[in-house]
Amino acid sequence: MKTDDVRDLLGREVYDAHGDKVGKVGQVYLDSQTSAPVWATVKTGLFGTKESFVPLAGATRAGRDLHVNTSKDTIKNAPQAGGNDGRLSRAEEQQIYAHYGHSHPDAAPGAGAARGHDTASDTTKHARAEGDSVTRSEERLRAGTETVETGQVRLRKYVVTEEQQVTVPVSREEVRVEREPIRDGNARQGSDIGEEEQSVTLHAERPIVTKETEAVERVRLQTDTVRDQETVSGQVRKEHVEIDDPDGQIRTQRSRQDHR
Repeated sequence: MKTDDVRDLLGREVYDAHGDKVGKVGQVYLDSQTSAPVWATVKTGLFGTKESFVPLAGATRAGRDLHVNTSKDTIKNAPQAGGNDGRLSRAEEQQIYAHYGHSHPDAAPGAGAARGHDTASDTTKHARAEGDSVTRSEERLRAGTETVETGQVRLRKYVVTEEQQVTVPVSREEVRVEREPIRDGNARQGSDIGEEEQSVTLHAERPIVTKETEAVERVRLQTDTVRDQETVSGQVRKEHVEIDDPDGQIRTQRSRQDHR
């Protein structure tokens, strides 16, 4: 298995030689001289609290799964990881080889650490990167509201002239001629012959138009608040973490944030 495969191994489901599921890859250990993956730990037990060593020699990948050439029971009974500060001494590594029925290869004596200085007792180093950490930040959209002026509405009064008709009842006087015959007892009264004149003054009503102003309506401007929803969008920046590891000497355990 190549060094470039180290990061891709982390978190993979591990299946044994019979196709039984064992657990997930927790850590990867590299040979200090070749930086090749040698061991992986498989998280077993309740909540994955135990990490058993399994050899990567002959292991194959199928999709997101890792298949190893050993049985599930052998893996669960293998030496557990922990307390070695990311380093395997020769004695620890020999114990793991012995558990799987192999002898320590003489071709890799004194294999050093995947990171840091080699020591005589260290043969294989954990591929986990340790040291200073960086804080990854990202921008998020925060939507709010502000009140802005969108326009003005004016209320203006002006005068228009229109034609209006009103019907008014009127009266007038007309002359009517009345004739009354003279009786015998009055025959001598006014019997003189001569000219006489009588006049009557006639009256009639004529329409008179006057104007008066009266209030008919009160008009004012008021504002009402209408609730609505608008969708806004914007560009945000996110920081991503990139590991510069040309020699493949460390592994990076991805956080949940990186999988989004």
